[in-house]
Amino acid sequence: MRRQTIIALAIIFVLALLSVAALSIPRFRLGPLERGTFDSPLGLTLGLDLKGGTHLIYETVKPNPTPEEMEGIVNIIRQRVDEFGVTEPLVQKQDPNRVLVQLPGVRDVQAAKNLIGAPADLDFREQIIDAQGATTWQKAQATVDNRQVTLTGALLVPDSATVSFDPQLGTPEVILEFNDVGGRAFQEISRRNLLKPLGIFLDDQLVSAPIIQAEIQANQRPRITGLDLEQARILAIQLNAGAFPTPLQKEPISQRDVDPTLGADVLEKGVVAGVIGFFLVAFFITSYYRLPGFLAAVALLLYAVFMLAIFKLVPVTLTLAGIAGLVLSIGMAIDANVLVFERLKEEVRLGRSLGAAMDSAFDRAWPAIRDSNLTTLITTGILFWFADRLGIPLVMGFAVTLFIGVVLSMFTALVVTRSFMRAALSSALLARRGFLTP
Repeated sequence: MRRQTIIALAIIFVLALLSVAALSIPRFRLGPLERGTFDSPLGLTLGLDLKGGTHLIYETVKPNPTPEEMEGIVNIIRQRVDEFGVTEPLVQKQDPNRVLVQLPGVRDVQAAKNLIGAPADLDFREQIIDAQGATTWQKAQATVDNRQVTLTGALLVPDSATVSFDPQLGTPEVILEFNDVGGRAFQEISRRNLLKPLGIFLDDQLVSAPIIQAEIQANQRPRITGLDLEQARILAIQLNAGAFPTPLQKEPISQRDVDPTLGADVLEKGVVAGVIGFFLVAFFITSYYRLPGFLAAVALLLYAVFMLAIFKLVPVTLTLAGIAGLVLSIGMAIDANVLVFERLKEEVRLGRSLGAAMDSAFDRAWPAIRDSNLTTLITTGILFWFADRLGIPLVMGFAVTLFIGVVLSMFTALVVTRSFMRAALSSALLARRGFLTP
């Protein structure tokens, strides 16, 4: 056996071992990155249609927002759901003024709406009593560096809102931190409102109105009380993410709760379809091409292992369309072997030795394999681009799965199968023509 073949087989063995290890451990850490999950088969990341969850589509109040405003909305929503702890959320711009949000594993639609849809406009207001004794709230302002400043959430230090508990009452509270301008404005406002209530408003709704007992220094951190733990947590997330550059409609124009039991049934049927497809392909290619076909079937099994390991390590969110792409790629993964084996038969009929016939078969089949796979890769790229523009995540998942499958199939066909066949030719028993050609 040639040294080159031994090295190739050793690399294939190591890759297979690492892939099996990655799939065997549900969740692990690679440096700063965590991969896998405990609530899905093999620790794979499942999409909304397989795992269940919440599907929402929001629309902006303004019919024609700018691209920068839409990008800001998408980034703010993504930060909110990331801090909320949702695994692999999908936040995507649709049309000129719509945003698609998919939250796998989140079944409480109302909680999702409370988290995402609120503008999170925070401001502080002073209580004004007119001559008739009527009470109104007026936005608090102060003079800082010779200019009027309105005390709002825009003056908070980024990512400074935290959830804590009152040391005496044990109730949840949100602790804020103003920047230098906000801190000095808050100090002046607290000074002139001693023993008066200061209203804290979120999205024009009064959250609390604590009585100012003493002047609050610029470096002190105000607290928002009167919330339960979930409300405090969502408020802190919203304040850290910031307010939307342009407001969304209060209610989503479309909402759907995907049942996880349906996703589990679909996943089970998809796995069964994949297993059946693999064995049918393996049976056909082994019965028709004998030993090369069997070696290609083993390479196809490694292809499936490598594919799932890549899905977990990247990670790729597996959807129903992704399973369809995976099953399809199993059949497509074998077409390169068919081209090589047919060329091998022709070379053997011309009287070449098995070693020379195999090398010639792979070399001459390569242009056809390259061109056919290149056209498929171009097609998947176009498919992904259109799906991304139109906001169709299922089609995007299919395109990504097929793209990875085509690239990986060339590796298994041209490297793995070829290395196996070279190893087989080194054995006097297996190198008989009856084993290698019909």
